[in-house]
Amino acid sequence: MELLKVAQEWAKAEVFSTRFFILFAILFLAASAGFWQLGKTELAKAYIIPMLVAGSLLMTIGLGLFFTNKSRINQFEKAYHQDASAFADSEIARVESTLKEYTVVFKVVPIIIVIAALLIVFVNTPTWRAIGITTIAMMVVILLVDGTAYARIDAYYKQLIALVR
Repeated sequence: MELLKVAQEWAKAEVFSTRFFILFAILFLAASAGFWQLGKTELAKAYIIPMLVAGSLLMTIGLGLFFTNKSRINQFEKAYHQDASAFADSEIARVESTLKEYTVVFKVVPIIIVIAALLIVFVNTPTWRAIGITTIAMMVVILLVDGTAYARIDAYYKQLIALVR
């Protein structure tokens, strides 16, 4: 039963964490609307579309993760009561796979940030500068939220291993 409790606590923490993607998405969308309504310069107007795209992407990520993890809470209970051993094995396999995916994220996102920074430096048009700056801001949000999620799932993995073995 301790295994189920640990799994559900992790899923509930993930549900809470994904709300930050949604919060930042709202901020990006609000910034886009603000630039659309109040932007007077060419650079300010150039932020409208990149902020709208970044906000939409973050909202998609946030809502997708929110509903996935929300439904996972109930699925955990059903799977645990059907076969606790199979549940433990499947969770360990899923978490190991997710941990490997995070290593890719933590390598790719900084590369995207560097490319966006170079774009700002070498391309001197308002649209590309806005795209570069917005991309960096969005990637920083992803790193912040995923960094805490990685720490949480790593701790969850260690708890799973300790409970199973």
